[in-house]
Amino acid sequence: MNVLVIEDDPSVRTLVRAVLEHNGNAVALADNAADGEQKALDTEHDIIILDLGLPDGNGLELCEKLRKKDISTPILILSAKQDTDVKIKGLHSGADDYLTKPFNTEELMARIEAITRRSRDKFSKNQELRCNELYVNLIERTFMVNGEDVSLTNNEFNLIVYLIQNKNRTISHEELAENVWDIHFDTQTNYINVYVSYLRKKIRQHTDSDYIETVRKKGFALRCPE
Repeated sequence: MNVLVIEDDPSVRTLVRAVLEHNGNAVALADNAADGEQKALDTEHDIIILDLGLPDGNGLELCEKLRKKDISTPILILSAKQDTDVKIKGLHSGADDYLTKPFNTEELMARIEAITRRSRDKFSKNQELRCNELYVNLIERTFMVNGEDVSLTNNEFNLIVYLIQNKNRTISHEELAENVWDIHFDTQTNYINVYVSYLRKKIRQHTDSDYIETVRKKGFALRCPE
């Protein structure tokens, strides 16, 4: 894999590079937000490892900026901050996962494998998914409602993919957390509800139909009547 590591701490940067290269990966390095952004835009990578505390900017802001520029590369955030609220903000910014420092190098590789595996799994299934007016193209990572393009963040796209793949079935908060974000912290936190709300709002801008149903005390279901 080609990995971009955006990290200003030289000791952490050296450690991550050594672990990645030991496991057969090609590694590009950046020690600030501006250089990291440019390398992310100039070269296609399989995953970006992003520190939050950068000398010339906030990692969350950089993550949001990359998503707005249609960089869909999976992003794993590294941070010493362990607050759940910070983790949620990281996911809201478009990151795919969050790992706190100090970290175990085996866990780092496991998180990377989980993120890239989810990406591979998407492409190994049908390239197109449909639910009445809803249409997803997995190769182009595009979403349409009623024939109109709908712009989604990376996590919103992953969420609609999982919902359509499991249409007409109630999916718990825990299942969504593990399969869409691959995280296992408190699933009663509000971030899943927030993402579902974002997705509902964007869908309703293009149709009068309510596709995502809230199943009280159980989770959510994407209803696709024949």
